[in-house]
Amino acid sequence: MSLTFTLDPAVTPDLRDGILDMWTDVSNRGGAVGFVPPVTREDIRPELVRHFVAMAEGRCRLLVGHDEAGEVAATAFFTFNTHRLMAHWVWLYTVMVHPRHQGKGYGRDLLSAAEGSARTFDGIDAIRLTCRGGLGLERFYGSCGYKEVGRIPDAIRVAPGDDRDDVIMLLPLGRAAV
Repeated sequence: MSLTFTLDPAVTPDLRDGILDMWTDVSNRGGAVGFVPPVTREDIRPELVRHFVAMAEGRCRLLVGHDEAGEVAATAFFTFNTHRLMAHWVWLYTVMVHPRHQGKGYGRDLLSAAEGSARTFDGIDAIRLTCRGGLGLERFYGSCGYKEVGRIPDAIRVAPGDDRDDVIMLLPLGRAAV
């Protein structure tokens, strides 16, 4: 089975709750999505609200993947740069697949859908993301076409004495010059 992806879905209570549940489950399984376990939905809710506010203000867009049962199974948020010299690339944040679906290739499907979506955005030439070092994520993103373009040692403090690199990855979209 594959996921059905939607860019800019209507934010409904079901979508909100599905993202909250998934984000909590991903975080509590050790996923590198901005939190360290243990977390609750209420720990994550303020961050999700910030994402929704950015969407309402046009600074952010949501790509969501639903499984065959119609449940939220994957997400990625695009954030646009406001600096005029960096408006030609977009950030990809909060990239996650629900733990019940991991190992099915849905992460690759999500990144492919994100690339396809970004190609429809006016003036966007690349996708940039960061990932937490020490988990092999840079190898996964690399296998999906992203290139490591920078690394900040020990920039992420997961716990006292457990600092991780912040790895910067880039996917050029290869737009032809006009």
